[in-house]
Amino acid sequence: TTMQGDNKVTIWVITGLMAVLTMFFNLFIFLMSLKSYKQNKHWTPCETIITALSLANGAHQLLCYLWMTMTEIDKDCRLEELFYSLMILTVFSLKFTIMWTTSFLTFYYSTKLVIEPIHCYTKIQEAILKHVTTVVLVIPMCGLSTCLPMLTVLVPENNTSENKNCGSIMPNDTPGMIYNTVYLVLSNILPGVLMVKCCISISVHLGIHLQHMKASTNGSHAPKLGSEMRVIRMTLALVVVFLCFMVVDLYAYYQVTVNKENAILLSFLFTSIYTTFSALVLIYGKKTFWKVLLHSYNVGLDEFPCLSCLKVPETKCKPSSAHTVKH
Repeated sequence: TTMQGDNKVTIWVITGLMAVLTMFFNLFIFLMSLKSYKQNKHWTPCETIITALSLANGAHQLLCYLWMTMTEIDKDCRLEELFYSLMILTVFSLKFTIMWTTSFLTFYYSTKLVIEPIHCYTKIQEAILKHVTTVVLVIPMCGLSTCLPMLTVLVPENNTSENKNCGSIMPNDTPGMIYNTVYLVLSNILPGVLMVKCCISISVHLGIHLQHMKASTNGSHAPKLGSEMRVIRMTLALVVVFLCFMVVDLYAYYQVTVNKENAILLSFLFTSIYTTFSALVLIYGKKTFWKVLLHSYNVGLDEFPCLSCLKVPETKCKPSSAHTVKH
């Protein structure tokens, strides 16, 4: 038996816990964004991207857990194999959407924080940022069209397999292997490269800014950095969480393509952990969201005096300056 087969129930339970957290954090983001929309009658580009990301995260998590639960209940796969395969296809297209929407968000923040010296690149940035809603709608369509070949190129897992999961599709020949590699590059590596590029741009910008602050005798740059710092920390944290996820996800793909082990449950578990932590980082990045979350958490603990030691101090931040990053 394989490591994953032995721990099937454990993976299912941990994914369940992560599913609860993912749904809570992403529902929180979605409801806070709706509240903002009601107040301002519009969304900023950043809010549009974050709302789309929270919806994709939530839908992905629900489908993942539904599939895992169904395969636990329906061990003999009495339901149509195609039903399960379509569910997996939708999960992978949503995963593609999550990866690219996260990378689009870091791209958006990097354009707001860093002025690129290359004029042609700046023009491309401006064109993309003018059509944020269109990009957010195009990403899931690209995800679906990238995943559709799964049904023809990949084949159902061998029925005699000890750890068979209903509807699992595996690469068993060269076209299957090629497709798996192309999907991996498109859904993980390319958005990862874009995020690292944005991360480097922001880090360089931060370094230059800190040098200017040291050189400045009147400290005039300090307020601006104070307002930007939260966004910088959030963006860098998003990239770190993404890169950690990418490493473990590549391991899951290695298990599938090289060892021929069905690592789909591991893949779902890793993605669930990623969507939980990335949603928490997103909430931290929006000061209003973070303050409401902390306040709600503390109010909840008030009901249980014995847990008062777990309270988090709520800081009353004064607006530092008119120089703020619009996000």
